[in-house]
Amino acid sequence: MTLQDPVGLRSEPKALASRGRRSTIIGACLNALLAAGKITGGILGHSFALVADGIESSADILSSLVVYLGLQYAVKPRDDNHPYGHGKAEPIAALAVGLALVGAAISIAIQSIREIVTPHALPAPFTLIVLAGVLVVKEILFRYVVRIGKEIDSISVQADAWHHRSDAITSALAFVGISIALVGGKGWESADDWAALLASFILLYNAFGQIRPALAELSDVAPSKSIQDQVRATAKRVPGVEDLEKCFARKMGLEFYVDLHVIVNGDLSVREGHRIAHEVKDALLNAYPRISEVLVHIEPTDGHG
Repeated sequence: MTLQDPVGLRSEPKALASRGRRSTIIGACLNALLAAGKITGGILGHSFALVADGIESSADILSSLVVYLGLQYAVKPRDDNHPYGHGKAEPIAALAVGLALVGAAISIAIQSIREIVTPHALPAPFTLIVLAGVLVVKEILFRYVVRIGKEIDSISVQADAWHHRSDAITSALAFVGISIALVGGKGWESADDWAALLASFILLYNAFGQIRPALAELSDVAPSKSIQDQVRATAKRVPGVEDLEKCFARKMGLEFYVDLHVIVNGDLSVREGHRIAHEVKDALLNAYPRISEVLVHIEPTDGHG
């Protein structure tokens, strides 16, 4: 029976990285247009919530650039200084994106408090039109980028997607805040500033949600069980393999490193055991392009039942 390949082990890492970079370019270009429009509209319309939304979009541009460079560097071939490849650049990029979101949240919170205690004019009604358009664009962009991130199994691209969702959330809250200010009239001028302050806490929550998986991958947390299932099934089909004692895998960006303890007949010669180990390694490397390296340890059947 052929196992399903839900995580794309049979995909080429360079092709996956190329798809991820394409999504970040699209996101960065749209963010540049949205940031300019929101900041301009916020200044002209006396709405700091809209300006804060524009600041968050500006931070998204930098985040997308970091993800782009991280994906590009992660698929570079191994060299003398990096015998295990450059895959860790991908979770490092995801971590940087999460930290950038923390910085944006703190910046928005500080400025929101300043605006709350500083008297200012009511927001202009046209700012609601700007926010409605931004909300629609950002939600569509989030769904597109997060789908690509899941399909290529990239935490940095998924983190980039959550920047777009966070922007959509701040836009929605800004819309509510400005609406309250316009309906309430004089004395409710700071409603959109309170909305921006609330948005900063949501951004902070989302940031920690993106930092956690990045730190997990950097600390070599075990990938999903489906990875081991596919590896075990392929290794067991190699002639001479009687069973597997251990199977470990760790994710290095868009690639995987696998350690196996293969059980063979204890009466085989060292040369024959060595040959089987190479056949197991070749079978896995040929079947799964995302597996970059396989370390096989041969165990005799004696003592393993």
